[in-house]
Amino acid sequence: MVFYVYIIQSEKDGKFYTGHTANLNARITRNNDGRVTSTKHRRPLKLFYFEEFNTRSEAMKREAYLKTSEG
Repeated sequence: MVFYVYIIQSEKDGKFYTGHTANLNARITRNNDGRVTSTKHRRPLKLFYFEEFNTRSEAMKREAYLKTSEG
């Protein structure tokens, strides 16, 4: 199984959101359908960047690193 770390960007206000998932397309769809609380009022959203990992643990570590590096 492949896991992804992704960064999406709000086209409404330019804000970035970082997360991880096993199904990138489904996650982007959930965000754009308004089913994710943190991005519900920031739609539409576009995929800005993503990376692939072999384990969820690796993806979670990378996500944590990116979130601490955001400024």
